[in-house]
Amino acid sequence: MKTLTSDVILERMMSLHPKIIDLTLDRVHRLLARMGHPERSLPPVVHVAGTNGKGSTTAMMRAGIEAAGQTTHVYTSPHLARFHERIRLAGEIIPEPKLARYLDECYEANGGQPITFFEITTVAALVAFSRVKADWTLLEVGLGGRLDATNVVDRPRLTVVTPISYDHQQYLGESLAEIAFEKAGIIKPGVPCVVGPQEPEAMEVIEARAERQGAPLLAYRQQWHAWEERGRMVYQDETGLLDLPMPNLIGGHQVMNAGAALAGLRALGFDAAACERAVTNAYWPARMQRLRVGPLVEAAGSAELWLDGGHNPAAGEAIAETLTRLKPKRTHLIVGMLNTKDVRGFLRPLAPRVESLHAVTIPGEKNTLSAEETLEAALDTGHRAVAAKSVLASVQEIAALDPATRIVICGSLYLAGQVLRENG
Repeated sequence: MKTLTSDVILERMMSLHPKIIDLTLDRVHRLLARMGHPERSLPPVVHVAGTNGKGSTTAMMRAGIEAAGQTTHVYTSPHLARFHERIRLAGEIIPEPKLARYLDECYEANGGQPITFFEITTVAALVAFSRVKADWTLLEVGLGGRLDATNVVDRPRLTVVTPISYDHQQYLGESLAEIAFEKAGIIKPGVPCVVGPQEPEAMEVIEARAERQGAPLLAYRQQWHAWEERGRMVYQDETGLLDLPMPNLIGGHQVMNAGAALAGLRALGFDAAACERAVTNAYWPARMQRLRVGPLVEAAGSAELWLDGGHNPAAGEAIAETLTRLKPKRTHLIVGMLNTKDVRGFLRPLAPRVESLHAVTIPGEKNTLSAEETLEAALDTGHRAVAAKSVLASVQEIAALDPATRIVICGSLYLAGQVLRENG
């Protein structure tokens, strides 16, 4: 019998539920039971939720753990170029034969019953993690936390809540308190929780959840501090002070993400050497990533080409702040966004920092805003903007008019994935 590829199985999984997102844990628990409860056989789990920074924080924790000679399973979403990126087995992206096998097992065990794509693929990741030896498991929440498919481990070793802001309000609630209630749903009885910088409204909800659960908090500005000083990063907690290089992930906001990662590593017993490697070795694509090779880079000529997948107002502020830290240079944006996002909130902080904006439609995404819709939002928020046919056409046009410039492609992880595929 011919072995099915993961792409074929993933396509079949897309049709198992009429909704892409339908937050509940019932279907996940049903399938986990049929698969023999893999969630009960994982290496020690670190569960990470938040609106912004959870991917970067996870990447830094992985870098620190691996620098100490230990291995990690890692689950993140969404992927950029290939689905395989979501699942790392003992530090390596899952190979095709294993991915296809675990996906097929879950598809057959599900028996055609309703289950969302994210739910069934999360179960497949947990099955993989339960069968391959590693020292740690890092689980990144997909959406929210309380009812997210990753929230099935009764007693993780540690939970982490990175900064909470407005995103996915149609699923998580309109107020910051409502969103924080969903994110804080990963906090478990007696399990320490690292908390990154939060607005007071969100912090109040997190503290209330932790108190009810008897979960010790390791919170920014309470149990730990992190700041930039003279081009270095300084981290301090009750066990002492660390004087470290600045994070290799670009942007001032990465100091806070690194602080959360270090608080997590210290809580797990890792030493100063692992902490330093956490901030210097981490790699997380499409987070202010400088593209240096590939067809798009060639099209840019002498212009710098950068890529960021941020897509909410906090991400817009982070990109704007990062641009002030880079070497001064005229900067142009290429932006494509989904119609589920706060487009104007994302674009508004960027307007004072850039020369122009080229609006594009994200190819192949049914929820994309058209270039014309993004153009309208850009004009409303003070940008000098035009609609463009594609990223490549935009890069070529900007580079021809302004060769010694910086081009930032941003607005969506889905656009970032398209760019990485197009750029090879």
